[in-house]
Amino acid sequence: MADVEALPKEMMAIGIAAPGGPEALVPMRRPLPVPGDDEVLIRVAAAGVNRPDVLQRQGKYPPPPGASDIPGLEVSGTIVAAGRSSDMLVGQRVCALLAGGGYAEYAVAPAGQCLPVPADYDMVEAAALPETLFTVWTNLFERAYAVGGDTVLVHGGTSGIGTMAIRLCNLFDVKVIVTCGSDEKCAQAKGWGADEAINYRTQDYVAEVQRLTGGQGIQAVLDMVGGDYVPRNLECLAEDGRHVSIAVLGGAKASIFIPTIMQKRLTLTGSTLRARSVGFKSLVADELVRNVWPFVDEGKLRPAMDQRFALADAAKAHARMDAGEHFGKIVLVV
Repeated sequence: MADVEALPKEMMAIGIAAPGGPEALVPMRRPLPVPGDDEVLIRVAAAGVNRPDVLQRQGKYPPPPGASDIPGLEVSGTIVAAGRSSDMLVGQRVCALLAGGGYAEYAVAPAGQCLPVPADYDMVEAAALPETLFTVWTNLFERAYAVGGDTVLVHGGTSGIGTMAIRLCNLFDVKVIVTCGSDEKCAQAKGWGADEAINYRTQDYVAEVQRLTGGQGIQAVLDMVGGDYVPRNLECLAEDGRHVSIAVLGGAKASIFIPTIMQKRLTLTGSTLRARSVGFKSLVADELVRNVWPFVDEGKLRPAMDQRFALADAAKAHARMDAGEHFGKIVLVV
């Protein structure tokens, strides 16, 4: 490992005092993490805030075995030390997907889950890329194999996942319809590139999808709601359509009419990301470098940003996410 004599022994991090509301997030001193052979130590510039962080704070989503109990699944920063087996360069600017530990001044990441940040790319924006980018790529473009010419439905159009889905669909010629909870959010989603936006509070999104597609339906749904949305999502799908579940914010159980699946030859699938192996996530990172990173290098892929908060104000950032008022990504700045 690179010489770490000049690094501090401790760092400021955000811990969870006890499961609960945003006030459960408190600054504390923690030992500096030490990278393993295939890991790097990153001096964090910024950390993205994501819905799984909220669930962890509430005691509903514990970190996987071996992961840090500090919340935070994505960071940007500079590598300051590297394990013996890592060929990552000390001093390199990266953003990284983590299994935990991002809400801190320093974080350890597997070398294979790091992506290079271009010299002219904003580091706060870079921190908002990994978690949603890995999630949308693996689920919408791999599991739902969306391709140019398809039309897809994405719920939560102004969320981090929704906005990243819009960005990627625009880059790969996929038409994207989103749902949002207000006319203001619908307008913002369209401003960010959504082809159509449906206010699910005032419109029946199933009827709207059928109207917008001339009754043909869509090729894929990326769903983070679950519950009674699932059978309604299936009504939106065309023959051979694909339904991908990535969260169950609206309920963990659904009642579906199986003959619909049979008659339309539908595919129902889903996944989680955090608990997947380093090997899997590293393969996804390689795919992103080949297929998506050229757009990052050219400045054509930037996340939709909401507000920036100081790391010590993580509780305020979570309060904004809890309120559902955010438009795009919330980021903590170190």
